[in-house]
Amino acid sequence: MDAGTIDVVVEYLERSEIKILDLTGGSPEMNPEFRRLVEQARQLDVTVMDRCNPAILVEPGYEYLAEFFAENQLVVIASLPCYQEQNVDRQRGKGVYRKSIAGLLKLNNVGYGKKGQELALNLVYNPDDPILPLKQAALQEDYKRELFDNHGIVFNELYTLANMPINRFGARLLAKNEYYDYMALLRNSFSAENLDTVMCRNLISVDYQGYVYDCDFNQMLAMPALLNDKPRSHLADLMSSNIEGSLVAIGEHCYGCTAGQGSSCGSALN
Repeated sequence: MDAGTIDVVVEYLERSEIKILDLTGGSPEMNPEFRRLVEQARQLDVTVMDRCNPAILVEPGYEYLAEFFAENQLVVIASLPCYQEQNVDRQRGKGVYRKSIAGLLKLNNVGYGKKGQELALNLVYNPDDPILPLKQAALQEDYKRELFDNHGIVFNELYTLANMPINRFGARLLAKNEYYDYMALLRNSFSAENLDTVMCRNLISVDYQGYVYDCDFNQMLAMPALLNDKPRSHLADLMSSNIEGSLVAIGEHCYGCTAGQGSSCGSALN
């Protein structure tokens, strides 16, 4: 996202009633405009959430991040696909687990994840196999016990998310002839009670060029939000628009959010 598009994001925050800015990537911290966007959003009293790979906190040039997060009271949502080293390195590459642990410790050292502190540190788990996530509450207990006992790490909440059958994961399912079985699992696990709280009901996803989608997954699939009777809408087009009640673009992948305990950017739904 370039500086001009970030200007549009800041202007939209100024004009709207939106009070949460959720930054994701890739690694959003690598954008040269990251610090400016965070600081301007915080000046508007907007809560900023950063979805990070905690390994970046110990990479050269990014050692400042933990202190910067704390100074601006960011909510940190760190991806850690397992509490066991061999599983993380198998998914992310050799050495990633140790860097992730070092990054989480840096966050703890500036006050993140500790009782009585306002600095929230939440972790994210999603299974690497074509299965639904385990129950969030039980898995959170395992994460908290293992990370504290082995590394002295504390955090606030664990978010469990189902893997979406799209992009890299979808291609892997197709290559292993598991796609249709996984889709059947998602469909058969559909829970109507998740419909009230799925993420597309209360957020918009903005891509690096400023175009708007109903969720990050629709963005990955190039399914624009159905707004203003346009093939696709730019955030600049919505400055004076009330989009509440607009239709949501849906597809087969949406079963990933409604299956079982449900998934959203803010953890399991029930």
